[in-house]
Amino acid sequence: MQRVLGEAHDATVGVVWGGRRRVALVSALLAVPLLLTGGTLGGGWYYSTELLQPAQARVETFPDTVTEVRRGAEDVVVLSESPETRRKGTWGLRWEGGSARVGDIVRQGDGRVERKLLGGDPPRGERVRLDPDVWPGDPRSALGLDFQEVQVRTELGDMPAWLVPGQGDTWAITVHGRAGTRREALRIMPALHRLGLPVLAITYRNDRNAPPSPDGLYHLGAAEWRDLEAAVRTAQERGARHVVLVGWSMGGAIVGQFLGHSELAGLVDRVVLDAPVVSWRDTLDLQAGNRGLPSAFTPVAELVSGWRAGLDFDRFELAGHPPAHRPPMLLVHGSADSMVPVSSSRAFAEAAKRMGWPVRFVEFPDAEHTAEWNTDPQRYEEAVTAFLRG
Repeated sequence: MQRVLGEAHDATVGVVWGGRRRVALVSALLAVPLLLTGGTLGGGWYYSTELLQPAQARVETFPDTVTEVRRGAEDVVVLSESPETRRKGTWGLRWEGGSARVGDIVRQGDGRVERKLLGGDPPRGERVRLDPDVWPGDPRSALGLDFQEVQVRTELGDMPAWLVPGQGDTWAITVHGRAGTRREALRIMPALHRLGLPVLAITYRNDRNAPPSPDGLYHLGAAEWRDLEAAVRTAQERGARHVVLVGWSMGGAIVGQFLGHSELAGLVDRVVLDAPVVSWRDTLDLQAGNRGLPSAFTPVAELVSGWRAGLDFDRFELAGHPPAHRPPMLLVHGSADSMVPVSSSRAFAEAAKRMGWPVRFVEFPDAEHTAEWNTDPQRYEEAVTAFLRG
């Protein structure tokens, strides 16, 4: 009898234990898609935050190091060797609280890159980075160009702009990229000035010295175009009858949205876009890959970003949603761009050709994001000058 009772007890325990295992197994199987969904949504939210939050976009890193500075007939700065410090051309050299300018590579090897030092005094041992924005300061301190600090009145308040005077009634208005500054325009400003164009280098919502957007987020061009519209209106009030728009990176998306939505789009005579975002989807795909994220994160990030900022990503596909007003456009892009895919610009140029939109595409071999001027200043300025002279 005791043995029978023991066997019955063992059987009962086995049934209970087996039931618990089955419940645990079913629960685990049900949890897997929930965890995957939650993880994907969490990753999408994180990616969305990096995309939309101005503070996240403005985080600066300094991956390289100054190992030596030599003064002589030709000043030289020696940097730790990396893909960034090996880039050819003319660059800004930034560190926390300071900057310099560097030119072509003198020699490299053994973990060192020696470059011409064109200005500034980088401290030995300082952590630095190469920056496409070569000059600090303003048009006068950087380039010797006279300018005025003006305010553009927008729906959110006054936004500062530099106005470099010129002749004639066609103005150039420059639109920097995401997390950038007006300094982005300094590289092309001398060429625009030589053409006699008054140049208005603007800021827009969420810039450091401009009002924030109501939700504190970037809208990737979907709202910022209204600040560009206010700048065009300011130029018009000061005598402009036509404008040339010049945009870098997200500034290109802002220009595209302005052309598609502004009642002032007809004033645009020509457009110059440098490594522009003509498709946010393509750009998000590339940047997700850069972060080691699976491609599944891109539509989730798009979904989350659309919900957080009220964005319709279809409207950013410039080839699929071209504006009614299609002025002649110069499109420049570097083949080594790791931020905005050059393939998007190639595809857009082909689509523009089919729809009869006069777009000239100039590709710069081995140039990184918005660094075509840095790689070959002469070719860049010649392309812009020839296009604007028409």
